[in-house]
Amino acid sequence: MSGHRMASGNVASRSSYPAETENKGIMSSDQSRHKTFPAHGIIFFEGDPANNIYEVADGSVMLYKLLPDGRRQVVEILGPGDLFGVPAGEVYDTSAETLTETLVHMVSRKEAESSSTIQEHMKTCLVSQVQSLHEHAVLLGRKSAHERVASFLMRFVPHRGDFACIGPQGTDSDESVVTLHMTRQEIADYLGLTIETVSRVLSDMKRRKVITMEKQDRIRIMNVCGLCHLTGKY
Repeated sequence: MSGHRMASGNVASRSSYPAETENKGIMSSDQSRHKTFPAHGIIFFEGDPANNIYEVADGSVMLYKLLPDGRRQVVEILGPGDLFGVPAGEVYDTSAETLTETLVHMVSRKEAESSSTIQEHMKTCLVSQVQSLHEHAVLLGRKSAHERVASFLMRFVPHRGDFACIGPQGTDSDESVVTLHMTRQEIADYLGLTIETVSRVLSDMKRRKVITMEKQDRIRIMNVCGLCHLTGKY
């Protein structure tokens, strides 16, 4: 992968299924298999036979599509608890690549289709992921470069930036450290921007003291509410 690497910590998961159902999915199936992939390992390519359904147990995965001229669009970034590889047809419609060393649990498509427990788990998880895809569609279609980068950073700030957010609690500081498992090229491919634009926006945010770059592997958000206002969401 090209681009300047930004090392990272945890990737935020969008799966929000209730705790009581958390152990009733793919990981609980007697037929599930487990496999660890290295960073930037290919789990499957677009067009491969859709034989398995996967769940991220630990680590992070990006799903992407390639255009005939080699351009790439990253369509999803997945973390622990997120499902992927759920096919609409006989083949996968995206490629899946790990961003870090990643442990996945998988079951065969046949096993998933015959298990009501897994089906219910899949339905709950996929509803959350569809909501995230709607947000991504708005980001790509209507948001400016600054709004896209701000929205991307905010997704990694726990419990902030949604409609239930009530701001910083119990502290005079409104800082948060964001760490990413992605190169700037991968971020650009997710946001529909060029790597130069991503770098320029981050530099501008740094100049305006919205963020600081720490050791090139972490971003410290100096004012979470200030960054949130840059997302265009409110």
